[in-house]
Amino acid sequence: MHDNLIILAGGASSRMKKQVSLDNLSEEEIAQANERSKGLIGVGPNGRPLLDYLLLNAKKAGYKNIYIIIGEQGDLFKEFYGSDDKNNDFHGLNISFAVQYIPEGRVKPFGTADALFQAVEQYPELNTLYYSVCNSDNLYSAKALYALRETASPNAFISYNRDALEFPLERISRFAIAKLDENNCLLDILEKPTADVLDSYKDAEGILRVSMNAFKFDGAILYPYLKNCPVNPERDEKELPTVLLNSLKKDGNTALGIPFSEHVPDLTAKEDIAEVKEYLKKHYPQLDWNA
Repeated sequence: MHDNLIILAGGASSRMKKQVSLDNLSEEEIAQANERSKGLIGVGPNGRPLLDYLLLNAKKAGYKNIYIIIGEQGDLFKEFYGSDDKNNDFHGLNISFAVQYIPEGRVKPFGTADALFQAVEQYPELNTLYYSVCNSDNLYSAKALYALRETASPNAFISYNRDALEFPLERISRFAIAKLDENNCLLDILEKPTADVLDSYKDAEGILRVSMNAFKFDGAILYPYLKNCPVNPERDEKELPTVLLNSLKKDGNTALGIPFSEHVPDLTAKEDIAEVKEYLKKHYPQLDWNA
């Protein structure tokens, strides 16, 4: 099993920064939502960020080396998790930072595939290793993260039961859905699916599966596809699902969809902050790093 987890935290957080009027947020919480990377918003007791809980679950899952991809203005991460560029000790985790630089002529980062490519360029040893990748603003369970470490498949992702996600239906309907074969290997990922295609994407158990950007990759296999990832014409970004699908189509590689049926707390917009706080109160009464 591999020990490396890469956390994507260099995005622009544009949906979180949208101006809305909410009575259940304090001025401080609104200020953090407007100014901080989403994973650093203080949703836990004593103002600790969501990323603490993700790191706790990563430690429980057995990861040792954590690479956090931050933006060019990401110094606040170092105030929380270590002032050095690499090899900071945080509750027994080895924390290193990679920077996702914005290309000249753009005003925001170039997407998740670009973030990962810049990280493996800064830490080329990753191109000879297996590693997991996930978002900083989703709270994946320790069991899901462990499943990525445990699988023998060189490439894999957590394949979530869409009906188990506790989001409004309108929001869930926009999630990309995965088509799997009878062995749960990935065939396709469809962004923004329409109702007329849903039945054809159900798995062997009749379940619609979605990806929440929790992956395991073989660094050596993935690198050329990261390097040559095309730009999505609609979103003007380079995206990890594109990289994965291209590697499957061109080299005949496989990616296992590991089935999970559980909720994944998510900080996408200001409306999510109060719900995530309540979830943490219920499921994480304290942060026990020694458990």
